[in-house]
Amino acid sequence: MKPKEAPIARPPHPLLSRDLIARTALGLIDRDGSDGASVRRIAANLGVNPTSLYNHVPNRAAIIEDVRAIVSANIDSRPLRETSWENGLRTWARSYRSAFAGHPRAIPLLMTTRSSTPVLMAQYEDFAVAAEAVGWTSTQVLPLLTAFESFILGSVLDMSGPAVVFDPTGQEEQFPRFAAAFSSLEHEDPNDPVASRAFELGLAMLISSARPEHYDAR
Repeated sequence: MKPKEAPIARPPHPLLSRDLIARTALGLIDRDGSDGASVRRIAANLGVNPTSLYNHVPNRAAIIEDVRAIVSANIDSRPLRETSWENGLRTWARSYRSAFAGHPRAIPLLMTTRSSTPVLMAQYEDFAVAAEAVGWTSTQVLPLLTAFESFILGSVLDMSGPAVVFDPTGQEEQFPRFAAAFSSLEHEDPNDPVASRAFELGLAMLISSARPEHYDAR
């Protein structure tokens, strides 16, 4: 009788991969902020020795780039090429905000490290092509892109905090008009919070002046 083959032992932990390392890092960043991106913490969460990670990624910077790629993959820049400039900006900006909405604690880390991840570079290429198509020069593309990104990411941070960070209660006589505006929050629709309305208002204002003929450098 042929002896039974011994079952293949399953590894005690999920097999390491570059994607697993990056997604683990993102989860830790979501929980702990930039501190969660340390190689030691990522390895501990995966139940492996820190040196094991270097079989898949060269360094911490590469992990951060992979995290950026995961988040940025949800940004849709195709409308910048496929629709009108204004409609493309609107769709791109909304998808950008949505991509980071679930990861606001990643913003300080990702916005203070250099990036060359192809996912993001392809999106920036779409932006540059669309911007130049309506008349912006190559020297104006980066300031224009930065203006939009600063607004979008600021909006993400705004929506991740309290509805408002100011309260004039008790000072209504000194600041009657602002107090009246503040009191309108009592009737706020939870499905349409201040942060969302502020984003749409600000986005509309940016887009309305997003052609070079409307630009005034004074």
